[in-house]
Amino acid sequence: MALSKDEQRLLEQMEAALEAEDPELASTLRGTKTRKLHTRRATLAGVAFVLGVACLVVGMRVHFALSILGFVIMLAATIIAISSWRYVDESAVRNSRKRPVDGSPFMDRMADRWRKRQDEGF
Repeated sequence: MALSKDEQRLLEQMEAALEAEDPELASTLRGTKTRKLHTRRATLAGVAFVLGVACLVVGMRVHFALSILGFVIMLAATIIAISSWRYVDESAVRNSRKRPVDGSPFMDRMADRWRKRQDEGF
Protein backbone atom coordinates (compact mmCIF):
# COMPACT_ATOMS: atom_id res chain seq x y z
CA MET A 1 0.00 0.00 0.00
CA ALA A 2 1.36 3.39 -0.98
CA LEU A 3 1.82 6.08 1.63
CA SER A 4 -0.22 9.25 1.47
CA LYS A 5 1.52 12.55 0.77
CA ASP A 6 1.37 13.50 4.46
CA GLU A 7 2.79 10.15 5.53
CA GLN A 8 5.61 10.42 2.97
CA ARG A 9 6.43 13.94 4.16
CA LEU A 10 6.41 12.80 7.81
CA LEU A 11 8.65 9.84 6.97
CA GLU A 12 11.11 12.10 5.14
CA GLN A 13 11.19 14.46 8.13
CA MET A 14 11.89 11.55 10.47
CA GLU A 15 14.69 10.30 8.21
CA ALA A 16 16.22 13.79 8.07
CA ALA A 17 16.01 14.11 11.86
CA LEU A 18 17.68 10.73 12.31
CA GLU A 19 20.40 11.70 9.83
CA ALA A 20 21.03 14.97 11.69
CA GLU A 21 20.95 13.39 15.16
CA ASP A 22 23.02 10.26 14.50
CA PRO A 23 24.56 10.09 11.03
CA GLU A 24 26.51 6.92 11.82
CA LEU A 25 23.35 5.02 12.82
CA ALA A 26 21.55 6.27 9.71
CA SER A 27 24.47 5.13 7.57
CA THR A 28 24.44 1.73 9.23
CA LEU A 29 20.71 1.32 8.69
CA ARG A 30 21.11 2.19 5.01
CA GLY A 31 23.98 -0.28 4.76
CA THR A 32 26.31 2.11 2.96
CA LYS A 33 29.30 1.31 5.16
CA THR A 34 29.11 -2.43 4.63
CA ARG A 35 28.56 -1.98 0.91
CA LYS A 36 31.64 0.28 0.70
CA LEU A 37 33.63 -2.22 2.74
CA HIS A 38 32.76 -5.11 0.44
CA THR A 39 33.39 -3.01 -2.67
CA ARG A 40 36.80 -2.02 -1.33
CA ARG A 41 37.52 -5.65 -0.45
CA ALA A 42 36.64 -6.78 -3.98
CA THR A 43 38.87 -4.08 -5.48
CA LEU A 44 41.81 -5.08 -3.28
CA ALA A 45 41.19 -8.71 -4.25
CA GLY A 46 41.48 -7.68 -7.90
CA VAL A 47 44.81 -6.03 -7.20
CA ALA A 48 45.97 -9.12 -5.30
CA PHE A 49 44.92 -11.28 -8.27
CA VAL A 50 47.12 -9.22 -10.59
CA LEU A 51 49.96 -9.55 -8.07
CA GLY A 52 49.40 -13.32 -8.03
CA VAL A 53 49.61 -13.46 -11.82
CA ALA A 54 52.88 -11.53 -11.69
CA CYS A 55 54.26 -13.94 -9.07
CA LEU A 56 53.17 -16.88 -11.19
CA VAL A 57 54.90 -15.58 -14.32
CA VAL A 58 58.06 -14.49 -12.53
CA GLY A 59 58.13 -17.78 -10.63
CA MET A 60 58.28 -19.74 -13.88
CA ARG A 61 61.60 -18.02 -14.64
CA VAL A 62 63.08 -17.75 -11.15
CA HIS A 63 61.82 -20.48 -8.81
CA PHE A 64 58.98 -22.99 -8.83
CA ALA A 65 57.88 -22.12 -5.26
CA LEU A 66 57.16 -18.54 -6.31
CA SER A 67 54.80 -19.86 -8.98
CA ILE A 68 52.92 -21.89 -6.38
CA LEU A 69 52.70 -18.82 -4.12
CA GLY A 70 51.34 -16.79 -7.04
CA PHE A 71 48.68 -19.41 -7.73
CA VAL A 72 47.62 -19.49 -4.07
CA ILE A 73 47.38 -15.67 -4.04
CA MET A 74 45.25 -15.75 -7.21
CA LEU A 75 42.94 -18.41 -5.75
CA ALA A 76 42.45 -16.55 -2.45
CA ALA A 77 41.87 -13.25 -4.26
CA THR A 78 39.25 -14.85 -6.50
CA ILE A 79 37.36 -16.33 -3.57
CA ILE A 80 37.38 -13.01 -1.69
CA ALA A 81 36.31 -11.04 -4.77
CA ILE A 82 33.42 -13.36 -5.61
CA SER A 83 32.08 -13.41 -2.05
CA SER A 84 32.37 -9.61 -1.76
CA TRP A 85 30.64 -8.92 -5.07
CA ARG A 86 27.93 -11.44 -4.21
CA TYR A 87 27.24 -9.52 -0.98
CA VAL A 88 27.13 -6.18 -2.82
CA ASP A 89 24.70 -7.58 -5.42
CA GLU A 90 22.44 -9.16 -2.77
CA SER A 91 22.27 -5.96 -0.74
CA ALA A 92 21.37 -3.98 -3.87
CA VAL A 93 18.56 -6.42 -4.68
CA ARG A 94 17.32 -6.33 -1.08
CA ASN A 95 17.29 -2.52 -1.05
CA SER A 96 15.43 -2.37 -4.36
CA ARG A 97 12.75 -4.71 -3.00
CA LYS A 98 12.24 -2.57 0.09
CA ARG A 99 11.53 0.57 -1.90
CA PRO A 100 8.80 0.04 -4.47
CA VAL A 101 8.58 2.55 -7.27
CA ASP A 102 5.90 5.11 -6.50
CA GLY A 103 3.28 5.54 -9.17
CA SER A 104 3.66 2.03 -10.54
CA PRO A 105 0.46 0.60 -12.04
CA PHE A 106 0.46 -2.34 -9.62
CA MET A 107 0.72 -0.10 -6.56
CA ASP A 108 -1.97 2.22 -7.93
CA ARG A 109 -4.34 -0.73 -8.42
CA MET A 110 -3.63 -2.01 -4.91
CA ALA A 111 -4.23 1.43 -3.42
CA ASP A 112 -7.52 1.74 -5.31
CA ARG A 113 -8.64 -1.68 -4.06
CA TRP A 114 -7.73 -0.71 -0.51
CA ARG A 115 -9.73 2.52 -0.73
CA LYS A 116 -12.75 0.66 -2.14
CA ARG A 117 -12.63 -1.84 0.72
CA GLN A 118 -12.39 0.97 3.26
CA ASP A 119 -15.35 2.76 1.67
CA GLU A 120 -17.45 -0.43 1.61
CA GLY A 121 -16.74 -1.04 5.30
CA PHE A 122 -14.89 -4.35 5.09
